[in-house]
Amino acid sequence: MRSACAPSVCNSDTSPLVRVALYIALAAIGHFAWEAAQLPLYTLWRAGTRHEIVTALIHCIGADILITTVTLAVAAALARQLRWRAFGSRMIFTAIFLGVAYTILSEWLNVDIWRSWSYTPTMPVIPWIGTGLTPLLQWVVVPGLAFAIVMGWERRRQRW
Repeated sequence: MRSACAPSVCNSDTSPLVRVALYIALAAIGHFAWEAAQLPLYTLWRAGTRHEIVTALIHCIGADILITTVTLAVAAALARQLRWRAFGSRMIFTAIFLGVAYTILSEWLNVDIWRSWSYTPTMPVIPWIGTGLTPLLQWVVVPGLAFAIVMGWERRRQRW
């Protein structure tokens, strides 16, 4: 009986969709942990009700998953167009760069322009751009770790 999948997918060690799903799942877990840990650096932590805090946490995690998915999709499209290796260093750097760029824009809009949220005095802020350090680091550390785990998993699978 013939296989229903394309040879480029079936002959590879891991389907790209498996890597994508694993990356997004790991990033979602990482973003949940990071968002929960950094909540005390936002005024909502002290001024908000439990319901407002839980709602904001769910909203932020949902947005993080959406941003993770979109930045990965854009990075993958660029990788395909520019003939970069899928999940290679250029694609990974591009996804992380896009996440950081979006974070700078989003924090500026939500903190300075729309005033949707605000930082406590304990939030370290990057002076020349005004973005909180922890949301910026979130988009370096969480995707970086998720990519590292996916690629480590892939290397271990190839050895078996």
